[in-house]
Amino acid sequence: MLVLNGSPMSTCTGRVLACFFQMGLELDKDFKLAPLEDYADIYKPEWLANQPFGQMPFLIDEEQEYVIFESRAIIKYVAAKIGSPLLPKQADLKAYGNFEQACSIEHCNFDEPAHSIAGELYFAKFHGREGDVALADKNKALLAKRLKVYDQILSKQKYIAGDDLTLVDLFHLTYGNLNVTIGGAPALTDAEGHPNLVRWWKEVTSLPGWVKYQELLPKN
Repeated sequence: MLVLNGSPMSTCTGRVLACFFQMGLELDKDFKLAPLEDYADIYKPEWLANQPFGQMPFLIDEEQEYVIFESRAIIKYVAAKIGSPLLPKQADLKAYGNFEQACSIEHCNFDEPAHSIAGELYFAKFHGREGDVALADKNKALLAKRLKVYDQILSKQKYIAGDDLTLVDLFHLTYGNLNVTIGGAPALTDAEGHPNLVRWWKEVTSLPGWVKYQELLPKN
């Protein structure tokens, strides 16, 4: 059994859950979710033994007696384990190369500013501090610039890694959705200025895996 340790409210745990569902995994059948009772648990020795940075989530593969952390690594590991078509085969060098390139694009050019914006405009209050609006604005401008490049890429292909849906498209969902909510990424809904980006965003936010993940979250 695969056991995912983390809160579904966490953006990184949510990334894993959305991808698991899109890969066809069923909760309590193919994997279990071990949610946190208290966020302070991530600093306890038993948690740090599995995730030494005090973050979430981590995954236990009981069959392999193996523990892995970092959301994207977890997703790729499970995709390889089950043979998901959302993870290109290494034997297809171009498809695999394009996928890894897209993963770097997401991590370096999207997640970095999107994470920072969310940290200042949303998560800061949960850590008892005022958000740095100037820093958020700086990263909004940076993300806006980079999303213009996304629009150019998506004018030539259907998805981030090519013409086939891959895991990297779903990697964008949690922080993208949060940034749309807090006003950090208006380009994702600006159909006039970013038609290709918006077309892609509408499709990925309609995927069954994302919809099913949303059903796990509190309604208010």
